[in-house]
This record gives sequence, structure tokens and C-alpha cells, in this order.
Amino acid sequence: MNVVAIVQARMNSTRLPGKVLMELSQKPVLGHVIERLSYCRMINQTVVATSSKASDDPIARFCGNHGIHCYRGSLDDVLDRYYRASQTFQADAIVRITSDCPVIDPVVVDAVISGYRSGSYDLFGLAGEFPDGLDCTVFSYSAIKRAWREATLKSEREHVGPYIENNPGIFKMGGLNLFHGLGNLRWTLDEPNDYKLLRKIFEELYSPVSPFYTHHILDLLKKKPHLIKINSQIIRNAGYIKSLKDDGESQ
Repeated sequence: MNVVAIVQARMNSTRLPGKVLMELSQKPVLGHVIERLSYCRMINQTVVATSSKASDDPIARFCGNHGIHCYRGSLDDVLDRYYRASQTFQADAIVRITSDCPVIDPVVVDAVISGYRSGSYDLFGLAGEFPDGLDCTVFSYSAIKRAWREATLKSEREHVGPYIENNPGIFKMGGLNLFHGLGNLRWTLDEPNDYKLLRKIFEELYSPVSPFYTHHILDLLKKKPHLIKINSQIIRNAGYIKSLKDDGESQ
């Protein structure tokens, strides 16, 4: 089974433009994502999927300069981008990772892939009350292909999973609950205050020779609980919520 991690990345983020190349500990956010995925034992290759727009040339240059596989496709139709990237790299299973998650945990990713491989799933993801920023979902190539062929709603094209999630009668889905009571924590990068928190985390924990893991961040926040307040007022999944609103307005 060829397991391919596809990291979606773009420069024109509405809330924080250029966020994927903002630096944490003297390395771009995207570089941290790729570095952390390199510690996964169950991923065969990692691909950055960005758009063919000139605005995303800096991402393509970064990938080229660091020997990172890069696929360029549609800016707004992310489902199409994933489908064509998975075709290009002959993926049997696609691990969806977003480039705004610089503390993605390789142990968690491997656990989710193991869960996916334990059954004939079309979608298997991290579930339960986990910190925003550990998000990881594995899709079968056949499910991505069918979603690409049949999905019509804006929310189903701008995001990879909704068409599959909205059709439980067609697709087999599962999830792995690793965390409880941590859904209030936010370790992703969408807003300036997210960046402030992540800078603090990396200042405390980052080492170029070995990764830090979820339990290290939890220990840090236990010692310094005031850090949680830096970005605690930001709404989770705001981008997907907007897509759903756009669905309603277009009908």
C-alpha cells in the first residue's frame, strides 16, 4: 500500500496571508510540517499540494529548494487538487495534512494510519476532543476519486472530506479517539494570536535534532497555563463554517 501524505498549502489565506512561510525558530511553518511528517514510520512519501497561481510560486520554490515533492493545481477546488496529486503520485491511501499545523504529531499520524489499515475504510481520522492542530485524516484513493466525480457543493470542493462524510451510506468511516477534554486547545495557525502562541511553544520546545510531541506541549501548558489564553477566543474551523454558509447562499 502506497501511503502518501498530501499537505495542502497556499499563500492567500484570508485571515493570515503567507502564514505557511512565516518562521518559527528560524524555519518556515511548512518546513516544520514536512520535518515532523518525516518522523512518521507509516508514510511512504510526502507531497505539498499548492495552486498553480503565481501567488503560490514561493511555496513551489521552497519545495524545489528543499527537495520536497510538489503538485500544483486548482486554487479553490481543493478536492480536485488532492485527487490529481494522488493520481500523480499513485497513492493507494491519502493522508490529509494542512500546512497550518506546525505541531502535527508523527505518533498520532501513525496511529491514525494504523487504524485506517485495520479495516476496509474509505475515511479514517482522528476523532474526539483533540487540540486543533493535530488534525489528520486518511482517505482511500477510490473514495477521493468518487467524491471528485460526484461532489457539487462549494463546501465539498473547497474541502476534501465533506462529500464523503455527508454520505455514510456509501462510504465506510471510522475514527480514533486518543484525547479527551482537549478540544478547547488551539495549536493551529490562522490568526496573529495563533502565531504568538506557536512562537512561545517553539521557543520552549523546538530542537533541530528531535521532535517534540503532544505530551511535551501539554506539560508546557500545565506549567504555564496563561499561554492558553493567547488564542482561546478564536473560533474553530472558521473556514469550513464559511463554506457551509456559502452553500446556503448559493441555493
